[in-house]
Amino acid sequence: MIVYVDIDGVLCNNTYGKYEEAIPIKKNIKKINKKFDGGDTIILWTSRGTSTGIDWRELTERQLKEWGVKYHSLEFGKPEFDEIYDDKAKNIEGI
Repeated sequence: MIVYVDIDGVLCNNTYGKYEEAIPIKKNIKKINKKFDGGDTIILWTSRGTSTGIDWRELTERQLKEWGVKYHSLEFGKPEFDEIYDDKAKNIEGI
C-alpha cells in the first residue's frame, strides 16, 4: 500500500505554525512505523510553508529523525483546508 500521512495533528500536536514547539504523538508514530515495517510505502505530506512560503524542510526532517518516524518520502505543498472528504481518507484512530 502507498500511504500518505499528514504530520501536524497526526504525528505531532498541531502548533498552528509554531512548528518548533511540536510534540510527537508517540502512539501514532508507532502505528505508522508498523505500517512501514509491514512493507507499506509511507509518504509524509505537509502544508508547512504552503501559505507563508517559508521552507520548513530542515526543521521537519530533524524533528522526524528525533521522533523516530520511518518514512520513504517527505513532500511539501499540501493544500491548506479545514476539512477533506475523500473515498480513501482515514482517521489515524482507525489504523
